[in-house]
Amino acid sequence: MRITNYQEMNKNISNVKNDFLFHCKYEKGLSKKTIKAYEVDINQFINFIKNKYSIQEFESITKEMLKKYLQTMSGFKPKTIKRKIASMKAMFTYYEFENDTFINPIRKIKLRIKETKTLPTVMCINEVELILKYFYEKLDTDPIYNYKHLNLVRNLCIIELLFATGIRVEELCNLQCKDIDLYNGNIKVHGKGGKERIIQICSEEVITILKDYNLIAKPKTFFFINRLGNCISTQSVRLIIKKITKELNLTKNITPHTFRHTFATLLLEENVDIKYIQTLLGHSSIVTTQIYTHINLNKQKEILLNRHPRNKLFIK
Repeated sequence: MRITNYQEMNKNISNVKNDFLFHCKYEKGLSKKTIKAYEVDINQFINFIKNKYSIQEFESITKEMLKKYLQTMSGFKPKTIKRKIASMKAMFTYYEFENDTFINPIRKIKLRIKETKTLPTVMCINEVELILKYFYEKLDTDPIYNYKHLNLVRNLCIIELLFATGIRVEELCNLQCKDIDLYNGNIKVHGKGGKERIIQICSEEVITILKDYNLIAKPKTFFFINRLGNCISTQSVRLIIKKITKELNLTKNITPHTFRHTFATLLLEENVDIKYIQTLLGHSSIVTTQIYTHINLNKQKEILLNRHPRNKLFIK
């Protein structure tokens, strides 16, 4: 049984960590991935505190100790540092909320970490076409109704769905048979924070290949399965794409997320309102979606070529 009264419980650092993770899982309903990241980051922090200062009580942690720990992260990338700090802040804030008399030392530390903004990799439509042709041509030559053929059809479905919907690789791997309506052509996506969204599949070719895969593989729970009939892993999807790009001699670093970036960028090039793209991607804030306005180089060229006022000037 969970103890929630901090006056009655041992304020041992490890106990506080376990109670915080319990709160994240059962009260906040955070994803397994987020909770795992919290656990890894907090364990690193706790190991540092115990080894360097030999303390066991959570309330014995001081601002100076926190600063010393932050110094050990100087070699990490800014994004990693920000994540680790966020994990610490979440635990200290939770403990502060549960314990009115606690003075939160992390609030006394002012940090400003500048994270380099890097633009995501995006494929042009010709590169997407090249990858899809690779699969369809192989389907025409490979024998039917053996595992190799099934594997090929499944991998093609994965690529088609990533590009057709822009879903995250975790969302794709977690798709269940009940989430995919091949008759009406839509999928229910379970996104971050337990948010659900419906995405239409409007390409007959995509629907057809999904139906073929469903008929051959006969998945029962998860739609995309491995040789053992279990849910395909995100790492397997990454390896599938890595193998394709190597065989096609594509020099770009193409990952499952590249298809998501490409999906959004190419829709922008077709003048689709960014608010619709935000909904399709499952972004909580349109600020996240706006990064695609900076990488839309083809659209930028079209605008400057055809609409720049300089075109109206006749100097000579």
